[in-house]
Amino acid sequence: MESKRPQRRVQRVRHELCRRDVQVARIEPVGTAFLAITFTGEALADFVSLGFDDHVKFIFENADGETLMRDYTPRHFDREKRELTLEFALHGDGDASNWAEAATPGQSAIIGGPRGSMVVPVDFEWHLLVGDSSALPAIHRRLEELPAEARVIVVALATEPGERREMSTAAQLDLHWVASNDALIDRLRELPLPSGEGFAWGAGEAATMKRLRGVLVDEKRHPKDAMRVAAYWRQGAAGFHEELTG
Repeated sequence: MESKRPQRRVQRVRHELCRRDVQVARIEPVGTAFLAITFTGEALADFVSLGFDDHVKFIFENADGETLMRDYTPRHFDREKRELTLEFALHGDGDASNWAEAATPGQSAIIGGPRGSMVVPVDFEWHLLVGDSSALPAIHRRLEELPAEARVIVVALATEPGERREMSTAAQLDLHWVASNDALIDRLRELPLPSGEGFAWGAGEAATMKRLRGVLVDEKRHPKDAMRVAAYWRQGAAGFHEELTG
């Protein structure tokens, strides 16, 4: 008799909270809508980021001298070089966006965390990644982590052509670009989820992510313990982050 394969479990790992003094090492454009800023410093020697959607607190001063904090996904980390890369969206007159556009090599900043990681096994039979431009760093990181045998569906919202970029992955990718929040929900609703055990992930604007969660749970009947949906931002709220599923 064939034994039943054990159900995979998502592992949650806590980290000791630490504030690290870093400096800007280099700045590189990512398309026309993002800047990849790489920070360096010996304080990164014990930095740990185990989950593709981890977030650190980027602590900086705005033009008025106020100390602010914003959440960012660790896009890439090189322990040997003590280098951590974050991607900043360029979206008009925002404090973090303004800081990034004015940043220069050698400039100081502070990075806190991550407080914890959600480690999702890469050997699920399929993966679903859904999000707007705020989720693209996490989506790109996950795609780079997945092996060639992985099957992954991406539904990504880009309201401007410059937000679209190449998706680099060894996995079998089914990519869907959409141009609005409504189109994102409609595309998810019309997509049949593959058979077998899969993990669904979504991040973006709060109201849209609540709708997305409803489609996954109520319409697709996807198990809550094999999904994660997070609100990375909310219209009119600065520094907003909310977990909608756990």
